[in-house]
Amino acid sequence: MDFATTAKLWDAEPGWLNTASYGLPPRPAFEELQAVLTQWRHGSTDWKPWDASVGRSRAAFARLVGAPVTDVSVGSTVSQIMSVVATALPPGARVVVPEVEFTSNLFPWAVAAEVVTVPADRLADAITPGTAAVAFSLVQSATGEVAPLADIVAAARAHDALVFADGSQACGWLPVGVEGVDALACAAYKWLMAPRGAAFAYLSPRLRERMRPLAANWYAGADEGGSYYGPPLRLRDDARAFDLSPAWFSFVGAAPALELLNEIGVERVRDHDVALANRFRAGLGLEPSDSAIVSVDAPGERLRAAGIRAAVRAGRVRASFHVYTTEADVDRALDALT
Repeated sequence: MDFATTAKLWDAEPGWLNTASYGLPPRPAFEELQAVLTQWRHGSTDWKPWDASVGRSRAAFARLVGAPVTDVSVGSTVSQIMSVVATALPPGARVVVPEVEFTSNLFPWAVAAEVVTVPADRLADAITPGTAAVAFSLVQSATGEVAPLADIVAAARAHDALVFADGSQACGWLPVGVEGVDALACAAYKWLMAPRGAAFAYLSPRLRERMRPLAANWYAGADEGGSYYGPPLRLRDDARAFDLSPAWFSFVGAAPALELLNEIGVERVRDHDVALANRFRAGLGLEPSDSAIVSVDAPGERLRAAGIRAAVRAGRVRASFHVYTTEADVDRALDALT
């Protein structure tokens, strides 16, 4: 599928440079969601066809990150997922986290453990024999910085530390794998372009052995359709034991979006997104980078006046570029700034 064809699957108004806040749905995802909302409105179907979208989404996410589908759990938010992951930590555990880390991947550790924050570029060096885990974003929300995953994993393995990664700003544009990672959580409403309320987690087998299913519920039950009532506790024997009962409509929109990303290929999406980000950087006299997110000191009010929708994070303009972004969007933003 070429990008000329791909671009026709979205209905983005010119000037949307804010996928790092939320992504825009491809038309197949939006239309499938509207059809299901109509079913809900009229009560014209059972819920099980909607629930099939959870299985489709789980399989598509597993393919996206190269994980066995049995190691993928579904939830609603990264903080909810990481709070359960935190049950794998012993009392008084030391968790190393970057200084500028989105709080969904910070507060759960602050509740459950001793948190040590360090500059992002020193994360691997800060992992010592006393480190129980390292938690970080594969791509930083505020800066767009891409984490040196291989270096972090190597340092963690050298000291038998667990590796917890937030892929919310990476999965969907950056090729991501789970080798060496114990938990990879991802909110799907950004670069995966799903409705808010769908989230995914890769949970390694060695991590699951240490975790407690604090949100145990009927959907995580071992016997599908038979875990509605009564004891004993009977949960799945894989990552689905940690499933949250799903917000169906969010997954109805997620399934076609993730399937489309897999069809296009994340490598091609990365090349497209980073090329546009570097076009933006070049127009501002900046060196090229390897990220689809650009953080700059710039007058955000000029962008707003020109109808460019971006964000301000940590006092800087944050522009983000995805599959539906065009060179015209980039040039319009540059015209407003320069």
